[in-house]
Amino acid sequence: MSTYTGKKAVVIGGSAGIGLAIAERLVEGGAEVLVTGRDPGHLKEAGERLGPTAHVLASDLADLEAVETLGGTVAEILGYVDYLFVNAGIARLAPVEQVTEEMYDLHFAVNTKGAFFTVQQLIPLLDEGGAIVFTTSVADSLGVPGMSVYSATKAALWSFAQTLASELVGRGIRVNAVSPGYTDTPSIGVQGITDEEREEFKRVGDATTPMRRHATPAEVASAAVFLAVDATFTTGVKLAVDGGLGQHVAVPRT
Repeated sequence: MSTYTGKKAVVIGGSAGIGLAIAERLVEGGAEVLVTGRDPGHLKEAGERLGPTAHVLASDLADLEAVETLGGTVAEILGYVDYLFVNAGIARLAPVEQVTEEMYDLHFAVNTKGAFFTVQQLIPLLDEGGAIVFTTSVADSLGVPGMSVYSATKAALWSFAQTLASELVGRGIRVNAVSPGYTDTPSIGVQGITDEEREEFKRVGDATTPMRRHATPAEVASAAVFLAVDATFTTGVKLAVDGGLGQHVAVPRT
């Protein structure tokens, strides 16, 4: 028998990067998995990589109407959920003086508001003994230049996770978070930058991370699935997968 046979999982933001790695690990172990995403190209690729046993669904966290219908769609397809991974998010870098209202609102709409109401819609479907795993970021507790708004949204998400851990423990549902550092995803975790800027961002990440490299999506996925499946006496915990970066009090200037 495969490790996750008979289990059902939803991966919000599961069409690329860390979310796709989580979905792949679960599918390989025999779970029935539904992934969401908003990029048509990523959704197509995810469907091809995950195979016919996975469900790939277009859904945008910034669209609350889509979020409100998600619970019904998941109920129709899966019936109930054992593991919920809340992985979707956006990051656009800008120093404080260059942050616009539109940028601010978009970050909170996706990373915080969309994530919160998505979980609210799916909580009724979570089976007793189930688990929720949020993807936060090492930036939620570090003062990283250019990440003021992104960091605040992820800190809020971690706060939600802690409260939900308290509220859902009576139902036997555990709530934890995985906190990645720099990770080799297609966008390197940042949208709206040039290839040259992305390479520089990667260089800074390697230089400031004590282990001197980026994580692979599979490494972060392994930690997230551990929290959902194996950490059966753990709730309200944030597990860092950051190569030691969280031990730094500040990121050096470059």
